[in-house]
Amino acid sequence: MIAHLAASLHTLGFTVQSRLRREETGATAVEYGIMVALIAVVLLVGVGLFGTQLNTFFNGLATKLKLTTT
Repeated sequence: MIAHLAASLHTLGFTVQSRLRREETGATAVEYGIMVALIAVVLLVGVGLFGTQLNTFFNGLATKLKLTTT
């Protein structure tokens, strides 16, 4: 009787342990997905806020480079 109970608890431990491993892998994928989404939002907001200024900066830089090469 006790051996059967011990074997059942041992099997239950392995079942729970393997389930936690699988669930942790899924959680990691979800976490990476959330991080990628947040990075995309930050990039979109940054381009929206500073896009015109960056365009002006790089156009000015290109003009200066053209003047120095000619």
